[in-house]
Order: sequence, then structure tokens, then C-alpha cells
Amino acid sequence: MSTYAIYDSVLEKIKNKGRFSSQARLLDIGSGKGELIRLLKAKWDFHTSACDYTDKLMEVEGQKVDIVDLNTDPLPYADHTFDIVTCTEVIEHLENFRRLLREIYRVLKSQGLVVLSTPNLLNIKSRIRFFSFGFWNLFGPLPFDRIQREDTDGHISPIHFFYIVHGLREAGFSHIEVSTDKYQRSSIFALSLFYIPIKFLGAASFFKEQWKYRTIQKENLPYVKLINSLDLMLGRTVIATGLKP
Repeated sequence: MSTYAIYDSVLEKIKNKGRFSSQARLLDIGSGKGELIRLLKAKWDFHTSACDYTDKLMEVEGQKVDIVDLNTDPLPYADHTFDIVTCTEVIEHLENFRRLLREIYRVLKSQGLVVLSTPNLLNIKSRIRFFSFGFWNLFGPLPFDRIQREDTDGHISPIHFFYIVHGLREAGFSHIEVSTDKYQRSSIFALSLFYIPIKFLGAASFFKEQWKYRTIQKENLPYVKLINSLDLMLGRTVIATGLKP
């Protein structure tokens, strides 16, 4: 399953970003069937908590799921509870992802790690689809007669990676990093056609933003430079991490 490439990236981030004890407390938001929790337990002896809009999906034996409506409710945990919070393929289903980022910050301990993922809007195939059709990849015309939470019909909020970074910074996180889970081979040909025009037009827009509108500052410059990077033009899913100071 392609989702496992995301999970592998999340596991790698946890391995590389923090020195957590075997009894670290981890919260998985939007736990679903518990695939990520199962993989985590196979590698580390973390104490895992899970929350989702229902507890009917969980397939990991003995794993309790706390029911929460992430659009309206705070996370049902005390401040400074967890060492790690994971949130994979969730924020695109929410009305206000920044509210959730503030909640994640609240429940994390000092030096705690957040790892989250969302579809990459800046993949070259997604850019072409938006240019031609007006919708990003994995985001299309939503049905008006129902809400389907689990699949792409439930993708109600396309979120550009830069605004994830901005939301994490506003919530209080530091050492924010962005990468992707894997390159899409099917994007390489399209990129070969559009790479030079994108780089040329991107440089012109960068110059205007920097010198005319003055929106580019020392703090956001590293992330603005990522917009036309190979990682984001070829990557399938954005993986973002941050530390609570």
C-alpha cells in the first residue's frame, strides 16, 4: 500500500529527530485502523494513545481510542502529556488545522516532537491539474449531499506546505523541517517539460516578492526557497516535523 511509504517516513523522522526512551508516550491523531501504531510498537516499546472520530476502526488489540471531533473539541489530554504526536493524512480533513496544531503544542512535553503529513499540492502533476482543471491532486469537486470522512471526498482543506510551516511557527514550534515521503516516477517526464519555465517564472516572482512587496524575510526565506525544489515538485506527500522548545 502506498500509505506505508508515509508511515516509513514518519518512523524515520522519529528515529532521527529525538532521543526518546523506550517508555516514551506517543499520541497518534486520526489513528484509523492503527497501522501506524502497529509499526511503532514493532520498533519501540512506546506507551501509545490514539484518538479519532470513532473507535470502530481500530484493529490493534488492546489499543484504546479516545473519540474526539477535531473540528470542535480540544484534545482530551492534559498539558505536557506526550513526548511524540503523529498526525498522518488528517489535517486535509479539518475545517481549521491551525487549531489542531495549537492543541498538539499544548499536549506535548518540552522537547516533544510532532510529525504530520498531508498531500503535496506542489507536485508537478498537481500543479498541472490545478492549471488545467482548478483542483489539486486528491482534491476535487466535493459532493454536496454527504460527508465522507475516510476518503478523498473528505479532503476539504488543501493545505500548502508553507502554511503548515507558518501554523507550526505560530503555535510555538521550532526546528521545523519539511520533506516528502517518496518521488512519483510519473512526474519526472512532466517536470522535464516544465522545469525551466517554472524556475524562470519562479525567480521573477521571487524577485518581486522580495523587493517590491517585501514579503520575504530572513525567517521565511528557507521555506520560500523550497517551493520549486525537486523534493516538492516530485514528492507525493509532505512530511513536516517540529519540536516544542
